[in-house]
Amino acid sequence: MEVVLYLIPISVFLGGLGLVAFFWTVRSKQYEDPEGDSQRILSDEWDDHPRP
Repeated sequence: MEVVLYLIPISVFLGGLGLVAFFWTVRSKQYEDPEGDSQRILSDEWDDHPRP
């Protein structure tokens, strides 16, 4: 039962750390254009080895 006294603060700290990391990625605009990324991966414009 004593281990719970250690696990609860550790889990709250790790959850808060994950939340801070998520807000940091949102503020640095890493999720700005998800549709553009999905369209660029299908485009042949920048293909290094085009089909003959």
